[in-house]
Amino acid sequence: MKAYEIQSNAGIEALALVDRPEPKPTPGQVLVKVKATSLNYRDLLMAEGIYGSKLKYPLIPMSDGAGEVVAVTEGVTRVKIGDRVAGIFFQDWISGSLTKEKMKSDLGGGIDGMLAEYVILHQDGLVILPDYLSYIEAATLPCAAVTAWHGLVTKGNLTEDHTVLLLGTGGVSIFALQFAKIHGAKVIITSSSDDKLARAKELGADETINYKTTPDWEKKVYELTNRIGIDHVIEVGGAGTLTKSLQAVRIGGRISLIGVLSGRGSEIDPLPILFKSLTVQGIYVGSRKMFEVMNQKITQHKLNPIIDRVFPFNQAKAAYSYLKSAAHFGKVVIQID
Repeated sequence: MKAYEIQSNAGIEALALVDRPEPKPTPGQVLVKVKATSLNYRDLLMAEGIYGSKLKYPLIPMSDGAGEVVAVTEGVTRVKIGDRVAGIFFQDWISGSLTKEKMKSDLGGGIDGMLAEYVILHQDGLVILPDYLSYIEAATLPCAAVTAWHGLVTKGNLTEDHTVLLLGTGGVSIFALQFAKIHGAKVIITSSSDDKLARAKELGADETINYKTTPDWEKKVYELTNRIGIDHVIEVGGAGTLTKSLQAVRIGGRISLIGVLSGRGSEIDPLPILFKSLTVQGIYVGSRKMFEVMNQKITQHKLNPIIDRVFPFNQAKAAYSYLKSAAHFGKVVIQID
């Protein structure tokens, strides 16, 4: 079979298309013919060797993928041949809290990921796809969608009375926009592109802020909330934006810290967290149970993921480069079949 490998920490150029033997499942495992995968910012960091602990090379990258079950083994009862499935990000995080051991089962990091024609996954590490979604759409769900759901809904207890602040228009932020709107919440979203902000408006964003023309966007957020502050921030920027998010959030509000797009390592003043009685929660994707509950909700509302571009399998490097350019709105997908 064909598969991509990260063979060093040299960046996108470290991706190599190779031939590997078709994997053989053992008891409890399932063989999945992968139809599509989707990229996350994490995948860029993995290719550059700067995400988490030291990687073991060669590594098949990418956590997110969807495909068809083509073989099952003894003891498999959760899925059958022909089922349409996606792998969960942490293969061992079924429910409950995340643990150190569960963290070792991350696809495309601790273990081989989805950027291959065939993958072997344990039956417990799969979810059945909503019938109405294509493989291309479903491939976007395991990381970005579950992350947004975990932050806003599972831990955020999102209601129609909330106002949510979203930073940027990447995968997590756009899923968060869609989830906020199906719950009836108000959304303020930022971007450096007026075109992207116009698209966010079409998806239901109530207010938009161009952070290049309005660098003090936290003050604008404060004005737009009648000088009360935001209920919930989906913070994907990291150190470069967290200080502003702390100023934008209301007393007793919540910040879901999800990404580090603007960098790491800056010193953060903890006093706003104390004085405003804030909840700052780290969100590291989510469990299979969260994924399944999310699927029920998006099926109810027939929510369709927002796809920016789809690249063929032989242009995976181009897909990575496109994601790195930050030109995308929503998700970037690689179609394998």
